Amino acid sequence: MAVDFASAVSAYKSASRIGGAEMTGGLLPSGQPEGPSFASMVKGAIDDTITAGRQGEAQSRLAIEGKADLRDVVMAVNNAESTLQTVVAVRDKVVNAYETILRMPI
Repeated sequence: MAVDFASAVSAYKSASRIGGAEMTGGLLPSGQPEGPSFASMVKGAIDDTITAGRQGEAQSRLAIEGKADLRDVVMAVNNAESTLQTVVAVRDKVVNAYETILRMPI
């Protein structure tokens, strides 16, 4: 299963634009972090994945009923698959980073 490179780049660009044109990672004068929280970014990615999956299922259902073009079905299912693969890859990297931090000597 190949990951669509253009979709991955698009997902990366949209994730980097969350919360404005730039994300510096600094703190506001009140001590609160600047930009969106990590939790809100993850929630947004999961919501996008769920939406893409539902669109793929809806297109598949329409194809079974004979109301959808096969090309639209393939594109919707491929989009859902690549979105899910991206989320799984990010999850694996986060888990790997967490395990690396746990192994660090204090």
